[in-house]
Amino acid sequence: MRRRKDRAQSVSRRTFLAAGSAWLALAAAGRAQDRPRTRLVLLGTAGGPTPKARRAAPAQAIVVGDRIYLVDCGDGVARQLVLAKLPTQQLRSVFITHQHSDHNAGYGPLFLLEWGAHLSTPVDTFGPPPLVDMTARLLDAYRYDIELRMADEGHPPLAPLIRPHEITAAGEIFKDDRVRVTAALNRHPPIQYSFAYRFDTADRSIVISGDTNYSQNVVELAKGADVLVHEVVSREFWERPDAPQPPQVVRHILASHTDAADVGRVAAQAGVRTLVLTHFVPTEGPGAPTDEQWLAAVRTQFKGTVIIGHDLMEL
Repeated sequence: MRRRKDRAQSVSRRTFLAAGSAWLALAAAGRAQDRPRTRLVLLGTAGGPTPKARRAAPAQAIVVGDRIYLVDCGDGVARQLVLAKLPTQQLRSVFITHQHSDHNAGYGPLFLLEWGAHLSTPVDTFGPPPLVDMTARLLDAYRYDIELRMADEGHPPLAPLIRPHEITAAGEIFKDDRVRVTAALNRHPPIQYSFAYRFDTADRSIVISGDTNYSQNVVELAKGADVLVHEVVSREFWERPDAPQPPQVVRHILASHTDAADVGRVAAQAGVRTLVLTHFVPTEGPGAPTDEQWLAAVRTQFKGTVIIGHDLMEL
């Protein structure tokens, strides 16, 4: 009789433990389903300050659930957000990689135009100097329109809705309950403070290189990341005798951007899962590399997944 009782207790205990494990697995799966999914949207993939016919100026959106974290504000970024069907009232933070016009020309208009439509929640902005002074001067430039709309349309003041933070060193620069953002200094001479950013969320890690030559700091920042979004330049194109820029500009291009093969080397050394090419230099025009040529150059160094970025692509 005792043996039957012990056996019954043993079976009961095993059943209880199995049921408990199953419950824990279901609970974990439920928590995973409850976590907001992270999406990457390429808003603009052109390189250089001049307007392009087929690509918009540089910008990326990292979307975690119903929050938008914007990296760079190339010209027309407000419209690109609309085309991507990203509600700008969900914008939470903006990160500027460096102070070049192709990366910041849309910064002021983004806030001015969205304030006229939907913006009502403060947005923290991060980037190198002179971000604070630049923000103040843009608000001053728009003062007439701002004051007019406040009086005529009842809008609240715009200035308190933009909270700029200047960064000059690597490290964690932002964290909330959905994302942690880490910065690393890259190499974009002659600019002193130029950054790459890493976004770590519950389900993904995404690194944005910013404009840079080959950078060991970017390699370290991107170690083990799910996605590396990296700028790219064609050295072969710019070393041609008939390159469509004066020698001084060509020297800058080659010194401050990363050749396609070196982009592949960065991705391979970092061990990333997926490499996304963006900020193509040249972007278009006679002799510009095709998608296949960009891919072939990167493939000499990186055998993982490579995606040729295009505007409004979602990953």
